This record gives sequence, structure tokens and C-alpha cells, in this order.
Amino acid sequence: MAPITPERRLTYYEELRHRGYSRRDFMKFCTVMAAYLGLEASGTAQITKALMNTPRIPVIWLHFQECTCCSESFIRSSHPIVADIILDKISLDYTETLMAASGHAAEAAMQKTMKDHYGEYVLCVEGSVSNYGDGEYCCIGGKSSKQILQEAAAGAKAILAWGSCACNGCVQAAKPNPTQATPIHKLVKGKPIIKVPGCPPIGEVMAGTLVHLVTFGAIPELDRVGRPKAFYSKRVHDSCYRRPYYDAGLFAETFDDENAKKGYCLYKVGCKGPMTYNACGVIKWNNGVSYPIQSGHGCIGCSEENFWDNGPLYRQMSSFPGFGIEANADKVGLVAAGAVGAGIAVHAIATNIQKRRLIVDVIDEGKKAEKELDNPLS
Repeated sequence: MAPITPERRLTYYEELRHRGYSRRDFMKFCTVMAAYLGLEASGTAQITKALMNTPRIPVIWLHFQECTCCSESFIRSSHPIVADIILDKISLDYTETLMAASGHAAEAAMQKTMKDHYGEYVLCVEGSVSNYGDGEYCCIGGKSSKQILQEAAAGAKAILAWGSCACNGCVQAAKPNPTQATPIHKLVKGKPIIKVPGCPPIGEVMAGTLVHLVTFGAIPELDRVGRPKAFYSKRVHDSCYRRPYYDAGLFAETFDDENAKKGYCLYKVGCKGPMTYNACGVIKWNNGVSYPIQSGHGCIGCSEENFWDNGPLYRQMSSFPGFGIEANADKVGLVAAGAVGAGIAVHAIATNIQKRRLIVDVIDEGKKAEKELDNPLS
């Protein structure tokens, strides 16, 4: 390692070693992050090299109209290094929730970071911004959230919108939206913005997004609405362990009926999994133990825009984009039953045809043998 001086920012690896983590702990973390990001085998080596040689990136983490569940999710992620490398070791220069300083000292820390690392720091934003009037519904230190956002965004290398509040307004933006809660991408232009929605997003997803930024020096590949494809390319429906029940037309009609006790699909009690893109069923929560559907509660679609206004949470969706039987779940059972019946019929016909051929072949063989007995010299 290079000599540690006050002028040199430590690398992530150096910080973790000073924190007491072993090299084995570090390598496990790099391997986990590579897996979460869906990288090839060489991805682990790339992440390892980057974290060993890259100085900590300064981070400003702003909180606006939100409940702090994104930060809570982050610090309770399954791997301890996830929280340490972001909230502690990535050099979290400013955050109202976790920093020890407050008042003028906190404001001075943010201003210093913005000045000393202009164009280098990452801006993380948790919460929506009030766009009503002069922003009086959300003010910090005498400034409106909108003013603070625009000042901090000016010198940011990239902006990470944490959670559905920052990505789509979430519950604050639900009708009638009295504060005119507005997502970050509608207020900041000309800057790379990565949306990491969820209420809250999974801690490992947040860490993986930042690790990608550190490793490759660029934002990850995003989907059409600005979410990292590594975590938001599949529907919850596609990785749900209850999917076979959906395809078979087996649904819970209420949360306490026999079908619910058997673990049948929760679509008819309001599950929004078929229209929600997230990694819940793959990465899961609580150290990979479970996620809402596995706990018996349908997906509420929290990583999609306007999910609070997309109808009652416990009412079946009338329809959703899909193919074949997915176009209308009410007909799934009938289609499945019809397909099974048709399959049985086809199988029966094919079996009978095969049997008829065997019988004909046996008869022909018998006639041939009888003819040979009648004419032994032929």
C-alpha cells in the first residue's frame, strides 16, 4: 500500500483493512457484488482491482420528503461491508441522518465537499422534492429542498435517486399531491441520473449500483425508465416461486382460505408481481431469507411509477401486458384445463393409431408366416 498521508484519500480496500476486515472478507464481498451485478467470472477481479486502487469517492446524501426507509434498508443489508463501504468507507461527506455534525457544521461540510470535489462527488438523493410555491413544504437550514438539490447537483459526477420517493414521488405524489412532490429527474437536467426505486429498495441493489459506478467509472446499463438492468430487467412474476400455480390456474381467493394456506398464487388478492420489475424474488430481504410474496403478502408494485394511484392494493388487476394465457388470469384455469383435456385427447388418438398399426403389423406377420408354412419350397 502507498503511504497514508492527510492529503491522500484512502482506497476502499485500505479503509476496510483499517476497519478490521480481512482480505478474505473483502474478496467475499467482491464476489457477492459481481454475482448481484450479473458479471462474468472476470467481474470479481475487476471489482477487486477497482476497490483496491480507487480512492474513496466523496458522497453527499440528501434527505427530502421521505421516511428514511432507504437508509434503513441500506444499513441492514445482509453483508456488513455493504453498509460500511457505502455509509462509512465510501466517504459519506454529508447526510442529515447519519453524520455527527449538525446545523452550521453540517452545512459547512457539504459546501466544502461541493467546492473541493466539484465534478467528482456522487450525489445520492432520498425523497421527493416539494415544487409547491417557494418550496415551503420542505426546507432545511432556511433553503428549500429544490434549491438545495439544484445547488448540489451542479457539481455532481452522477446522481443516484434512492427509493420510489426520489424516483417517482411515491406516496407524497399520490393524488391530490398537496406539496407537488416531484421526482429528481424532473428537476435536474444534463446529469447522469440512476433510478433505484422501491419502498424501500433492497440494500444490496443500492450497494451494487454504487460498486458498478466505482468499478467501471460509468453508470450501469439502464432500462427505458432509468433503472439498472442488472436488478430491474425481470418482473417479480418471472422469478416468483408461486408462478407454477399461476400457470396452472390455482389462486388464493382470500388471504385466509385453503388455497392461501397451500401457497397458491396471490394474483387475485391484488399481487402486482406481473407488472412490477424488481429483484425481490432473486436477492430477497433479511439476508436472503424471504420477501413479501414468500411471507404471504402480494407485491404492491412499489418500484413502478404511480403505484399508489394504480388502484387498490388488495384488488385484482383487471388486466396487464402479457402473452397468451397471461393476458387474462381469469381464463388461465379454463385455458389450462382445456389444454390438459386437448392433450389427453391427442394422446389417446395417437395411442390408438399406434396400437392399430401394431395390430396390423402382427396380422401381416401372421399371414406371411402362414403362407411360408403352406409353401415351404417357395
